[in-house]
Amino acid sequence: MNGAISTMSPETVPAARGSARWALATHSRYLTMQSVRALSRQPFFVAISLVQPMIWLLLFGELFKRVAELPGFGASNYIDFLIPGIIVMNVLFGASWSGMTFIEMIGQGTMDRMLTTPLRRGALIIASLAYNSITIVVQTAIIFLVGWPLGATYTAPGILVSLAATILLTGAFCSISNAYALVLRSREALIGLSIMLALPLSFLSSALMSQGAAPDWIRSVSRFNPVDWAVVASREALSGSPDWGAVWAHLGYLAVIALLLGYLATRAFGSYQRSI
Repeated sequence: MNGAISTMSPETVPAARGSARWALATHSRYLTMQSVRALSRQPFFVAISLVQPMIWLLLFGELFKRVAELPGFGASNYIDFLIPGIIVMNVLFGASWSGMTFIEMIGQGTMDRMLTTPLRRGALIIASLAYNSITIVVQTAIIFLVGWPLGATYTAPGILVSLAATILLTGAFCSISNAYALVLRSREALIGLSIMLALPLSFLSSALMSQGAAPDWIRSVSRFNPVDWAVVASREALSGSPDWGAVWAHLGYLAVIALLLGYLATRAFGSYQRSI
């Protein structure tokens, strides 16, 4: 969360009486608002983090626009095809770095102090996911706006589905990154593993190239790739005649993997505490 939580004193976390579920909701909301307030004081962060997807959109959109003419490509407008891929790649490369905040908290001693308070462990994960999801939604809206004058066409349901897919994918990869941070506690290891995970998943999906033009083995692998699930859900919903069955199925896959990885990331706090 880019240091937003690490600036907060653990003593300021509000007490939450009642059920454990209520405590989790209270702590999650408090930590999320702390992070959002920090982001509002540094709005340039959103703009800076958009430099890479803008380069992909503007350069790849021009460089590869003729590939839509290939037999079997399955799209008549490469910008329409590319927008969902750029949105999902932005999520992937952004969310994979969220664990850096946990590493900063560990290095500063804030994490250890947090874990000695009644703070719910899941609240740290939920706040991380919420903050990154808010950032990603803003960035996705900007990417849609930039794509429109380039010739991209959208539908309101398609935009909503794209936002849902990006939020679910953000949850999955933020959870992985946070779990890495708690287990490895090393910037270098987190950077290496994030790149090792993000690059293959990007190119083993239909983010930049139609599956119809990809080798058979890549098409087979992409069926089990969460990045491709998000791309397919978004692209299908934005198409002129969506297959809503496929859209809901892929969103369902994303929801399951996001919930599973979120649970595993929360369990990683136990591994961290046993190691100190």
